[in-house]
Amino acid sequence: MSNIANYTLAELAQKIGATVHGNDSCSVSSLSTLANAQTGQITFLSNAKYKDQLAGTSATAVILSPASVDECPTNALVLDNPYVGFAKVAQLLDTTPAPATNIHPSAIISESAQLGQGVCIGANAVIEDNVVLGNGAIIGAGCFVGKATKIGDNSKLWANVSVYHGVTIGQDCLVQANTVIGSDGFGYANDKGNWIKIPQLGGVVVGDRVEIGASVTIDRGALEDTIIEDGVILDNQIHLAHNVVVGENTCIAGGTIIAGSTTVGKQCMFGGMVGVNGHINIADGSIFTGMAMVTKSTTQAGVYSSGLPAQPNRAWQKANARINRLETLQKQVKTLSSQVESLNKEDK
Repeated sequence: MSNIANYTLAELAQKIGATVHGNDSCSVSSLSTLANAQTGQITFLSNAKYKDQLAGTSATAVILSPASVDECPTNALVLDNPYVGFAKVAQLLDTTPAPATNIHPSAIISESAQLGQGVCIGANAVIEDNVVLGNGAIIGAGCFVGKATKIGDNSKLWANVSVYHGVTIGQDCLVQANTVIGSDGFGYANDKGNWIKIPQLGGVVVGDRVEIGASVTIDRGALEDTIIEDGVILDNQIHLAHNVVVGENTCIAGGTIIAGSTTVGKQCMFGGMVGVNGHINIADGSIFTGMAMVTKSTTQAGVYSSGLPAQPNRAWQKANARINRLETLQKQVKTLSSQVESLNKEDK
């Protein structure tokens, strides 16, 4: 693991834009929860649900908002958004090891590949012809980087990531294990029952500061590129089909599938297991709750839902029985409406 860092509260306050309540010279080296933190650790309070744990914490310091300072029994880093403060401190105290260090002798690297300064490549990785790896790029063990692919400065690929040919990945990106970027899109023509494959001739372009979870699949475009813009974050087990465009700073949770040629706007949010139809446009700032089925374009920011929450089985069976009777009820209502209309005419 990486060397353990120690920071005084004064140093942390300067780095995250907080003020210190208490002793600014004491130091911390790791994070923990409010309930389990010990001396030398820092914790945070951002959710009122856990406020009752504050009084009993043994942490050296707590990251919290001004409203909670008076109830804090220990030192504190005070700022308006404690969760953002926690995220920044977590980065400073991060002990996650690098996906690779140096260049392993078992790595296979084409003579035509261009490697920047400080590049690290793990065991059994394959770097094909005309690949360009930027300064500080890290390629984990067992990765495959296809021909003419470009990976920017300080981007990291964890183990067994496959990046096909002609893909561009920007700077400061992170790709988790077993993800596949640039595989063929699902393009076929039907000839009297036989499927004729359409070669997928586009690529994938990933912007800067993009994070891609484990076992994500991103298809290459059919003719033009599939595009993931700057600052996008993708959870695990997401599928983006060919020619999808995902706008800046959009967040997509696990299990979501976006069909081909759909354009997603900036700063959108998708809950888990959302399904998105192809060839539609999603407006900037659209938010979809878990299991929503998005069949049409959205034209303005807002929260959209369609997934049904779980309920007791017996209640669901009763509701489903009523749903199955809707067509019959509709016919009955139509008949009754006609009868009422006839009666009204007779009265006149």
